[in-house]
Amino acid sequence: MTILVTGAAGFVGYHVSQALLERGERVIGVDNLNAYYDPALKTARLDRLKQSSGFTFHHIELSDASALLQLAHHESDITGVLHFAAQAGVRYSMTNPAAFADSNVLGHVSVLEFARRLPRLKHLVYASSSSVYGRNTQLPFRETDRVDQPGSFYAVTKRAGELTSSTYSHLYGIPQTGLRFFTVYGPWGRPDMAYYSFARAISRGEDVTLYEGDALARDFTYIADVVTGVLAVFEKPPAPGEARVLNIGNHRPESVRYLVQLLERELGRSAKLRLLPRPDADVETTWACIDALHALTGWRPSTVLEDGVSRFVSWFRQYEAR
Repeated sequence: MTILVTGAAGFVGYHVSQALLERGERVIGVDNLNAYYDPALKTARLDRLKQSSGFTFHHIELSDASALLQLAHHESDITGVLHFAAQAGVRYSMTNPAAFADSNVLGHVSVLEFARRLPRLKHLVYASSSSVYGRNTQLPFRETDRVDQPGSFYAVTKRAGELTSSTYSHLYGIPQTGLRFFTVYGPWGRPDMAYYSFARAISRGEDVTLYEGDALARDFTYIADVVTGVLAVFEKPPAPGEARVLNIGNHRPESVRYLVQLLERELGRSAKLRLLPRPDADVETTWACIDALHALTGWRPSTVLEDGVSRFVSWFRQYEAR
């Protein structure tokens, strides 16, 4: 199969691309390599993918629809699209909302316009987010919950992507699945995410900023589990014209303070905690119900937080030493 992966130099896109290449698929990677976080990390991921003869890369800004349409003309044998490219960062969306509208809304439309011109396309899987649950208070979060009270502009753009995908499936028959990711972590992760920034601060003896409240918790989901979940879903496309959304999480919220304790243990240093009020854009707890994903694919996560943090820190030490 020939599969297009957007955001191939990003965290999830890199790991999924690597898994596809290892099983012998041809992967076409697309990324704009923006500077939201250190592009050197993206380049390092990309360099590893380029070691495979089955991988080709195109430096494309997704909101440039003409560039993607030109790619569709030359790569008409694509049978699958895995769309992970997006502007990330809940709090960053409060200071630069235009970047999110450009990447997550216009970029998403560009991918759908690209996809509807692929004659052999069997399935489009795209990244949504647990952020769409917004100000919901009933736990765990289920796909049947209302998602019309977003708590951040980032969440607005991800929900807009879900609605746009549903419309394109209806109009053009594109089989689609949106995956609502819950706090993905692990090696080669994003430096802007809490677990990575905590590790960096602890290792440097800097303040670790935590939000007040003992109930602050996240459904931390290890990257290797995410990859197996993504590929399991990819192999189970809905019927033409159907669109669905599924949670993909660890189904086990963990205290953020416990995460810090694990990082302290693995790094061999104590954290210097600095407590601040929780911003309005950040929810208190996330918790994924994964019954629908399990029923469809049989998938369940297998990595507990203690093991996942240990593996992340092992990679973190090596990468940061560079």
